[in-house]
Amino acid sequence: MGKDVIIACDFKGKKEALDFLDLFTEEKPFVKIGMELFYAEGPEIVREIKARGHKIFLDLKLHDIPNTVMKAMKVLSRLDVDMCNLHAGGTVAMMEAAIEGLTREDGTRPMLIAVTQLTSTSEERMKSDLLIDKPLDEVVMHYAECAKKAGLDGVVCSPLEAGKVHEVCGADFCTVTPGVRFADGDIGDQVRVTTPAKANEIGSDYIVVGRPITAAEDPVAAYRRCVAEFVTK
Repeated sequence: MGKDVIIACDFKGKKEALDFLDLFTEEKPFVKIGMELFYAEGPEIVREIKARGHKIFLDLKLHDIPNTVMKAMKVLSRLDVDMCNLHAGGTVAMMEAAIEGLTREDGTRPMLIAVTQLTSTSEERMKSDLLIDKPLDEVVMHYAECAKKAGLDGVVCSPLEAGKVHEVCGADFCTVTPGVRFADGDIGDQVRVTTPAKANEIGSDYIVVGRPITAAEDPVAAYRRCVAEFVTK
């Protein structure tokens, strides 16, 4: 499993997303299409960006009853994405149904990963808002174990938890980690964050980076800095 930097293309529409990707004349970065862009443009934006040669992480975080998730994943499996996700909090049964729906007739499917706890969630918020009294680290590891039990390929977690997830679930269990900021950058609304270099050291397999690249004065240079710090160190 090779390491990679995934750019979060959190744009309000097609023009903004494609104008941004047009900046990359040499690289074809792995990109994340999230709710904002997908809900604005629908499946066609996925097809267009894929046709340009980019790998795609479709970040829709499904969370519903197992049958609904299975049917939704069956629809998403028709899009040529490389990775998609759901919430581990939907239970093992929901995750198993998602795998069933996502798997095509020829046995192929995109990678499927589960969100453990969002990187905007602190332990205090988890306890006060969600009434989960276990320590955050313990909850994340339990969710990761449930995802592995369901047959998923990995989890979305904080980079601070990536090494521990590998200890608990194995080196081949993928960790996709948002909450990455440059040492000299703003952390925004994230709570559990670290730098690209530190994420590499801890054990992240993929880092998802949004505003530090998309809002940079020179996005291509910021992307290359991320790759240099995360992939090539």
